[in-house]
Amino acid sequence: MFRNAFHSLNRGCTVALFLSASAAAAGAQRQTGSPRVDLQLAPLKVADVSMIDTTARACTDFFEFANGAWLARDTIPAAYPSSGVSRDMADRNELVVKSVLEDAMAKRALPSTNSTQRKLGTFYASCMDSTGAQSKGATTLRPLMNRIDAVTTRPQLIGQIAELQMNGGDVLFAYLPLADAHDAAHYIVWLWQSGLGMPDRDYYTDEGPAADSLRAAYVEHVTKILNLAGEDSASAASEASRVMALETELAKASTRRVDLRDPAATDHPTSLSELTALAPNVDWPSYFRSIGLTTSVSKVNVANPEYFRRTSELVASTPMADWRAYLRYHALSQVSPWLSAPFVNEDFAFASRFTGAKELLPRWKRCARETDRLMGEALGQAYVTRTFPPEARAKAKAVIEDIRTAFRERLLRLTWMSDSTRAQALDKLAKMSEKVGYPDRWRDYSRLVVGEGAFALNVQRASAFDWRRIVNRPGLPVDKAEWAMTVPTVNAYYDVRLNEMVFPAGALVPQTFDPAADDAANYGSLGGSWAGHELTHGFDDEGRHYDAAGNLRDWWIQADSAHFAGQAAMVVQQYEGYVQVDTFHVNGRLTLGENIADYGGVLTGYDALQRALERNGRPGKIEGYTPEQRYFIAYAQSFRQHNRPASLRTRVTVDPHSPEQWRVNGPLSNMAEFAAAFGCKPGDPMVRATEMVPRIW
Repeated sequence: MFRNAFHSLNRGCTVALFLSASAAAAGAQRQTGSPRVDLQLAPLKVADVSMIDTTARACTDFFEFANGAWLARDTIPAAYPSSGVSRDMADRNELVVKSVLEDAMAKRALPSTNSTQRKLGTFYASCMDSTGAQSKGATTLRPLMNRIDAVTTRPQLIGQIAELQMNGGDVLFAYLPLADAHDAAHYIVWLWQSGLGMPDRDYYTDEGPAADSLRAAYVEHVTKILNLAGEDSASAASEASRVMALETELAKASTRRVDLRDPAATDHPTSLSELTALAPNVDWPSYFRSIGLTTSVSKVNVANPEYFRRTSELVASTPMADWRAYLRYHALSQVSPWLSAPFVNEDFAFASRFTGAKELLPRWKRCARETDRLMGEALGQAYVTRTFPPEARAKAKAVIEDIRTAFRERLLRLTWMSDSTRAQALDKLAKMSEKVGYPDRWRDYSRLVVGEGAFALNVQRASAFDWRRIVNRPGLPVDKAEWAMTVPTVNAYYDVRLNEMVFPAGALVPQTFDPAADDAANYGSLGGSWAGHELTHGFDDEGRHYDAAGNLRDWWIQADSAHFAGQAAMVVQQYEGYVQVDTFHVNGRLTLGENIADYGGVLTGYDALQRALERNGRPGKIEGYTPEQRYFIAYAQSFRQHNRPASLRTRVTVDPHSPEQWRVNGPLSNMAEFAAAFGCKPGDPMVRATEMVPRIW
């Protein structure tokens, strides 16, 4: 459903429909080189008092108080867009992953090695073969380029689009077998807008010198990639202009990211005959056959009807030469990180405009991340045996269960919610499940073909393997055992269609969770900023539209919906008052769901801590701080992050999460419990006026 990466800048998300990391953000992880690995990483703590700036006032800027000493001594490594807790945890996870992969690589020729481990080692080894990649350049793609060059008719165009999609390419639109919004127990075909080379439609449509400069840089980038692949300079420049013009038309027809947050905006059940009427210039039965769909299609959900109407027009009106240029570039862009150094360097150079990264990551990290993305469960099974014992899983589940109980008590205490809505909310909460650590059933890789040759071809083979695994799902029962993240990932998510929270083992290590840490620290981090956050996503401005079974259904009475909308508007207003970077303010509408989840999470985690203290006993001060103070310190340090300005500028457009400073100060400044813990008074920056405080969960 979306790209996984060990290093997640903005963990905590809702899996609603289709999440896709931007090409630019992914590009930042496309690197070469092999510097020495530092095996002496300092241990992480859930709450680390050495990071506190004791000269800062907690009641003025709590993010600075909790993290200021660390911020003062931190330098963002040149290869990263940011540094902080996620990167620190990812660095440790990647050392384990590197050990797993090097072991698989060394043993792949031994008779005792099982098939999956042999494939895992071969996949990683082919990625690490930088000499082979350098010698081949783009020659491994010549058969594909020849097929693209032969496209002269509309049926050939649709067939080539299908081939690229099957091999992992992001062209024109996305085919997604996902749960039906109105029958969440079964899969349905989703058709979704896609196929842009820059991270968001707004980069094509915004006005002003900065936007013009970025578009010019994109045309130059496409020119360089096509030139590297063998086009002469004049032809490459001409084709790049055609790519830009075509993608601009696609961008204009694309739904804005903030509007996609409304589930109703993407809910368009459509019969096959209606789809044909909407987009008549695409032979849909032929397309479905081309992608390997063997079952008949009677209904699809067209997430973005206007996009597909315009796409159909462009298929008919755009010269085939323009389409060939578009397909060439996107075929090359998909595998540029795995070709020769000129491709890799150009891919990184353009991506760095969005991330601010200054140099390439070591090749082993790049290869580890791509192996995780495409063979994640084969890798994860070995990772778990080295890092996550059953007792850690059990203790993490206990914290999560306390969070569930605390949220239930909040529901029971709400004065603004009617008994009718409350009953269904309680039912949804009771039926919300969680996955912790790792899958109970691992994926079967027996049909995956991995070769010893060019890694770019292995990337395509692995993408095609995953496509074949899911393409014929429409009409089948939803696989409720499947994970949408890999085990080493430093992230978590809530899935509205399955009504479940998921916490990979990679995220359940210090600084997030430590079975040996005090309750206050664990409940502040795992409880408040992770489990409480993900649980609240089930009841945020998007999640609240789905019922206990995951179906899109309005189960709220009108007065309750009106109250929620009014309070949510206050959250929007609060965050739009915060500066993200330069003169850009936080987009309160885009970040609304995450802001509600942060607020509900820290409230619920605090309640759960009080229950744990009553049950387990209240300790005295630890390292000079009360349990309540340590709770808020751990919460704030779970968002410890230092960002490059370029990264923050990109996030204004594409990221539904607010900057980390506001993910801390925003919700805490609304909490009387925080003010009491640190003795904050009315008028302090960390105490918002009572009439300005939203009352939701």
